[in-house]
Amino acid sequence: MADKKQIYNALSEFSSNLDYSSNEAAIVLAAGHGKRIKSKKSKMLHNIWGVPSVERVYNACLNGLPGINTILVVGIKALDVMKVIGKREKNSFAYQAEQKGTGHAVQIGLDKIDPKKFKGTIYVLPGDMGLMNAETIKIFGEKFKSSGADMMVLTGIYEGLIEQNSYGRIVRVKELDVEGNSSGEDSGKVIEIIEYKDILALNGGKTYRRTYNGRGYEFTQKELLENREYNSGVYAFNYQKLIELVYDISSDNAQNEIYITDLIALFNGKNYFVDATSPSDQSVVMGFNDKSVLKEMERVFRHKVYDRLKNIVEIDDPDDFFIDESVVEHIVELDKQNIPLDIRIGKGVHIGKGVKLNYNIYLKKNVFVNGNVIFGKNVTIWESSHLSCFPEQEFIIGNNVEILWGDIIKGNIIIGDHSKIESSVNMTGSDAFPLRIGKNVLIKGTSYIFGSIIEDDVYIEHSVIIKKKVNRLVKRNGEIQRVRFFLPMPSGIDAIDDL
Repeated sequence: MADKKQIYNALSEFSSNLDYSSNEAAIVLAAGHGKRIKSKKSKMLHNIWGVPSVERVYNACLNGLPGINTILVVGIKALDVMKVIGKREKNSFAYQAEQKGTGHAVQIGLDKIDPKKFKGTIYVLPGDMGLMNAETIKIFGEKFKSSGADMMVLTGIYEGLIEQNSYGRIVRVKELDVEGNSSGEDSGKVIEIIEYKDILALNGGKTYRRTYNGRGYEFTQKELLENREYNSGVYAFNYQKLIELVYDISSDNAQNEIYITDLIALFNGKNYFVDATSPSDQSVVMGFNDKSVLKEMERVFRHKVYDRLKNIVEIDDPDDFFIDESVVEHIVELDKQNIPLDIRIGKGVHIGKGVKLNYNIYLKKNVFVNGNVIFGKNVTIWESSHLSCFPEQEFIIGNNVEILWGDIIKGNIIIGDHSKIESSVNMTGSDAFPLRIGKNVLIKGTSYIFGSIIEDDVYIEHSVIIKKKVNRLVKRNGEIQRVRFFLPMPSGIDAIDDL
């Protein structure tokens, strides 16, 4: 566990100055325990489709509201979170040493803003909302500005069974008050957020009474339980009014915590306008507290990727594949050429960041491809093969290449056109010793090749070739010399005895 000196040094190292020419800032709450996730890794660093949840939220803010300042409030596993995000322009980290509630986290984040220099809008988002996207943030910001509200809540509409809805409910002004009079322009305005446990604690026979703008409103326990609109934890605020009231939030509750939801009552008490809106895509407001919900969020993201690609490429199993978002974008760009791609993705295939696909590619069941692997045309990779390289390397596969099942090929490699790598072959190329395989090469058997140059038309079988050049040697009869059963000199023989 990092000590406070390390954390404060990292805060200085990874934080950048805010840009006060921008009138927008987002506070991302990334300090939570995440105890129910039952992992040593920070809750915020669990991946949604290959990207840590908190990074997805950060990217949504950055892309949805270009030029925005960001403040990430870190706490538990603070160093890990800061290292993942790294130093970014117009981004600062704030440290919540003790987790005293969401309102307290916002206070910590606001301390990073100079009130003499900033006037504008503050957005608050949970760091575990890994399905949040730029379009939702953009629309939310536009609605906040056009509404004239001083505070806006992004709400969700619960679609499951009522008895399983444990979210806090959004309580809105009814059309009629308790006297039967019309609420007029107040109708539909947000009164408060009531937590699920507080609804359950109500006496079923009594009504829940609240006052808004001098009028009384009553709600039965049944009404509140059947209310499907819930608080997502995403907010927008007028900065001046937020700093006026955020330090007035009381911790007088069972948990002795400072809740951001209490700001609604404080804003209403000042006759400041509180509004709420819900996104068209309800999945974006999902957050996770346990592994089952995290798995569901991954499934939702996979389904979105499948929907985007299903009429461009063939995916054998919509529930079992991974294609990094950068590769998805590359496929979409290829499709714009209006030439059939004829790409087929088998069940369980993993295509990681940096991969460049091409026309007529078939990746069979459980193939793993990751890194700057660049495909030529008409390439087939058979079951359970592994192709990868480090970020600074390139692995280039020529046209009309076939790689059979179970092969492991890694590193700085070029495989020439029309070559075939049969099953159970391992090959590696390093920066110092790249592997270069010519055209029309056939490699088979349980062969291993490292850092070598293989000329065109060569046949290799059951061999171990390390840092060699294999020449295209033409015999007198016109045939090319085959390389079979080539093994380096053994070492360690003196350690081996007959039984």
